[in-house]
Amino acid sequence: MEALPLRAAVRPRGFVRVSGPDAASYLERMLSNDVEALVPGEACEALLLTAKARIVAPVTAWRRGVDDFLLLTEPELAERLLAELRRFRFAAKAEIEIEEHVSMLVLGASAPSGAIPNDDYGEPAYELLDADVAGVAVEDSTLERLRILARTPRWGREIDDRVLPAEAGLDERAISFTKGCYPGQEPVARLHYRGHANRGLRVFEIEGDQLPDYDAELAVAGGVVGRVTSAAPDVLGGIVALAYVRREVPGDAELLLGDRRARQRPSAG
Repeated sequence: MEALPLRAAVRPRGFVRVSGPDAASYLERMLSNDVEALVPGEACEALLLTAKARIVAPVTAWRRGVDDFLLLTEPELAERLLAELRRFRFAAKAEIEIEEHVSMLVLGASAPSGAIPNDDYGEPAYELLDADVAGVAVEDSTLERLRILARTPRWGREIDDRVLPAEAGLDERAISFTKGCYPGQEPVARLHYRGHANRGLRVFEIEGDQLPDYDAELAVAGGVVGRVTSAAPDVLGGIVALAYVRREVPGDAELLLGDRRARQRPSAG
């Protein structure tokens, strides 16, 4: 059987290099995941947080060598990530610099050696830096639909300084609860072990073909219970959307977006 062609698209990124004898130990003190446990060639998702557990930047930490890490983040966050890491470096022997790369996202295939795994789209995917990939171009609208269906939060939509990691589901993929201290660890751990987030990120199917505005209200029985953060046309008609909804709202509840019905999409699992 002939292999299907790769599907690829440029993934806009910002890049910060952290290298030197103390690079691993410094990042371990600053980021929410266990980056020190990575072996060269491995990567993990992590967060840089404030002391109150507000998100400064989501990152993918890629260990290129024993003392060499590359942090991938959103393009608009690279300078802030650089500044925050330099601000708290003190005596740590680590160089922290911006790097310039082009990241190519490849869908539908497991990551080969030298690639960076990507779990944002609900199917096997990886990123290659500064490489030409011969494949079928993936449209932005397709990537957005896949991201929404995978319940992956995005900076500027689901993630901002109003949002706690647990509300966005990032405690499931970007936080270690067994590693040492880092900024924001105490409130993150307190919520995880002693409480629960008052709202969570859910995937909805919405009637009609008009995309809702950002922060459009979702209501039930006359009361507002959530807000839409991202939306895209579904392949079978209608709209798929990500929305923050209060924890007490049942998964089978029918919500209203104005006069349009919105139903939570059943989990793929």
